[in-house]
Amino acid sequence: MIPQQWASPCGNQCTNKYAAFTQIPWRVFCKKGCNSDEDTWEECLEDCNQICYKDPVLKDRQWSAYIDRSPGAVSYSEECFHACVSGCGYKFEVKTDEVDKVYPNRPPKPEPEPEPVQKPKPQPVDPIDPPDDISATSA
Repeated sequence: MIPQQWASPCGNQCTNKYAAFTQIPWRVFCKKGCNSDEDTWEECLEDCNQICYKDPVLKDRQWSAYIDRSPGAVSYSEECFHACVSGCGYKFEVKTDEVDKVYPNRPPKPEPEPEPVQKPKPQPVDPIDPPDDISATSA
């Protein structure tokens, strides 16, 4: 058995498409599309959506989406999605031109809320001590 026969034909196609060393993460996401447990092309696409785009883990904290295992930056999520969709396309034998037309079914991420500006607290004023030559009693 030669090494090309160890992987599924779908996995081999992912390896060939993302052969460059710099594209290893996308090869992995392509193979996730190949290995999806879903039974239809549409379900596989939804699986890719779940893999590559994560909602914030903590309510009302947009940054907390990075805690989960999504690729992180928007451009990385898009690359992940397209790689995963390629794998789904190989798995379900969908034509390349149809695969290239698929875009994530996600609303655009809202801009992160600016941190509230805190006014500097006023420094407490030290009480002024009277000079020693002024008496504290009245005349």
